[in-house]
Amino acid sequence: MTRRREAELAALFETASELAGMRDPDAVLRSIVRRARTLLGTDLSYLTMNDPAGTYMRVTDGSVSPLFQKVRLGLGEGLGGLVAQTASPYATSDYFADARFNHTRPIDSAVRDEGLVAILGVPLKLDAKVIGVLYAADRTSREFPPEEVALLSSLADHAAIAIDTASLFATIQSHNEAMKRAEEAHDRLTDLVLRGGSSAEVAAAVGELLGGPVDVLETVPSQAVRANGRAVLFDGVWVCAVLAGSELLGGITLSGRPDLPDADRRVFERSAAVTALLLLLRRTVAEAENKVRGELITDILDGRDPAGLQARARRVGVELKDPHVVLVADGNLSAATHYASVHRGLAGSRGRDVVLALPSASTHVAKDVARALDATVGACGPVVGPVAIAAAYEEARRCLRALRQLGREKDAATMDDLGFVGVLLGDRADVSGYVRSVLGPVLDYDAERGTELVHTLEVYFRCGANLSRAKAELHLHVNTVTQRLDRVSSLLGDWQTPDRVLEVQLALRLLRLQG
Repeated sequence: MTRRREAELAALFETASELAGMRDPDAVLRSIVRRARTLLGTDLSYLTMNDPAGTYMRVTDGSVSPLFQKVRLGLGEGLGGLVAQTASPYATSDYFADARFNHTRPIDSAVRDEGLVAILGVPLKLDAKVIGVLYAADRTSREFPPEEVALLSSLADHAAIAIDTASLFATIQSHNEAMKRAEEAHDRLTDLVLRGGSSAEVAAAVGELLGGPVDVLETVPSQAVRANGRAVLFDGVWVCAVLAGSELLGGITLSGRPDLPDADRRVFERSAAVTALLLLLRRTVAEAENKVRGELITDILDGRDPAGLQARARRVGVELKDPHVVLVADGNLSAATHYASVHRGLAGSRGRDVVLALPSASTHVAKDVARALDATVGACGPVVGPVAIAAAYEEARRCLRALRQLGREKDAATMDDLGFVGVLLGDRADVSGYVRSVLGPVLDYDAERGTELVHTLEVYFRCGANLSRAKAELHLHVNTVTQRLDRVSSLLGDWQTPDRVLEVQLALRLLRLQG
């Protein structure tokens, strides 16, 4: 999976570099189709362009059928006609069995002559206008998962810009100042993509080009989303949705320019497409890295090749020779993965539990993780090295089990925090049932009469079973304390033998820990 993502990124960067330098529309189209086939690894890729009469085949890569290479689609006919009409991606794993499309004899004959079965088509859009459709197709049945649809859609968005730029340069003279500015903006933004720039760098570059502050947002107004990639004005601020196909990734805003000429608006909208590409690439890299981190923590817990594990950890920026706190939580794996990535640690799953190893010299980090994940967290550490992390995991897991038995949800602790209770509760136990079996009559007596027999017992044991010290702490006469203890004896029987004293003290301790 990681290698495939790396290949996709390399192909996207190559595409951006190649398209940036092209001014021949035909060369641009051939490059787009070739790259689409490379990115999705399909048997065939092709591109149709729209004209007033419908959609016609423009470029193919991998085609062997002359009939297919000359096919023309009316508006709404076939899969491509539907994509062009609705401006939305469509995919089918079995074209001829798919009733969603308007099948015509010429189109079906051409598809059959080419031997195609599975087809994915995405629109090439400029502003709200669909100028063509980009396809990837196989001669055998296959599914096109959402990530492949998003990938081809992102390429189509970038390609539409390149097609537009090439077409404009083919018809407008080089002295046209507006087009020179568009070229400068496109080349500058493409250079940022090639250098692995951030969305903040894109915002800074666009702000410099357009003479106003540009910001990248995680959310945008619904009106901007409905504008489908076009810039819209809200209260003096230009907003454009950042889209990868139909997926909303965020938005960009431009302030200080209430009047935006068409050329500048186009630069702003193109920056949204570049931002979408950057965010998509960043997400792809993060997903691949998180997968590596999850596999790494699994191999650590399995005790595989400690020396090799340290080298693998360094490649994702984790130094296992530094102190790490190991945490086991009942939270969400995705949230834990994000938290570990931000704090340069590791996260993965083990059975139903989430496991984290975070660089820290103190287990106080467990409280932060519990809040961040809204989870119950058992912790152990700090420890150093893969072997110690694996051992610490077992203790953290027992601690989490103890917390669950105590009913301390959304809390965090170590075995040291729980003391001997943690050791006793390392395996499953009925805490409430145990407390009631030992102290039930006393608990009921206090509840019914409003007395404080349980509190008296706690103080009595805290004072070392010394009546004088106990009566002083309770601010009672010694006879009153004696009477209360006698009442406990009448309820529990002979509770002051060594074995019964231990049971009572343990039950009192569990009751206190349960809050």
